[in-house]
Amino acid sequence: MADNPQSSQQTADPVRGPVLRPGRAADPIPQGGHTGESQVQPASATPAAVQPAAPPQTPEQAPAEPASPDAKAAGEAPSEEQAAQQRADSEQRRLRLMLRQCDRVLLMDFDLLAMPDWPDNYTMAEARRRRDLWLASVVMAAIVFLSGLPGFVPAWVAGSGFGAFVIILLLGLPAVRRIYSSRPSYLDLILKRQQLLHDARRHIAHLEGKDGLVWQCARMADFNPALKNTRFSELKRLSEKRMLARHLNRREHIRLCLIYLLEAEKAYSRVQKAFFEGNQAAIERGWESVAAEPEPRA
Repeated sequence: MADNPQSSQQTADPVRGPVLRPGRAADPIPQGGHTGESQVQPASATPAAVQPAAPPQTPEQAPAEPASPDAKAAGEAPSEEQAAQQRADSEQRRLRLMLRQCDRVLLMDFDLLAMPDWPDNYTMAEARRRRDLWLASVVMAAIVFLSGLPGFVPAWVAGSGFGAFVIILLLGLPAVRRIYSSRPSYLDLILKRQQLLHDARRHIAHLEGKDGLVWQCARMADFNPALKNTRFSELKRLSEKRMLARHLNRREHIRLCLIYLLEAEKAYSRVQKAFFEGNQAAIERGWESVAAEPEPRA
């Protein structure tokens, strides 16, 4: 007859009392172990040796480490340096182009365009008055001479009028007039004005060339805002059409063109200074592609 295990233990050891046995574990209890002392271990408490080893990671699968600030600065420095070099190269090319296209402004002859020997209006009015007096004297002498032909005046008066007519007429000739007077005649002053205008127009045509100097100098307005003045707009338009020299028919036109060329000369000197400073800065920073190379000597 099989008795209950709990009853047998209570009979054998009445002093100890009843023993409570833990519930059955989910996994089988290994043999040789005591039932009362075995404890169920959680899955997380599995020894490291029993856990499966992680597969080795390849260099492509390895997580990328965050770049340090020094590495970022080292990566950004070349890009900033290249951007600055490109900007400097573009600016130097622009300045070099302006210097090449506007260098003819240095050939300007100030005295030829300023026309300091231009006869003023007072000199012209005085010469005109002398001319009118000479013409009146010639006409009066001719009238006296012609009045003696039909007998309106005595013959000696008509003869005197004829002599006066010849003398006054000879005094009006340039070769004879230079003997007794150094003042130019009205005709000489007119011819001088025309000659000065002709020389100034020919010089401006030489400066303009085939491309139009006044029109090309307008791109230097950033270095001299005076070139943007609206009074120069007509000069720029005519220069763009290669018709500037043909429309300079008055002294005021020549003087306006002279003022524009003087302002363009100031702008050219500033462009030249900016170009040399940029070239020196490129040499100091080691940008050989930006620095201008000297022309080979012949």
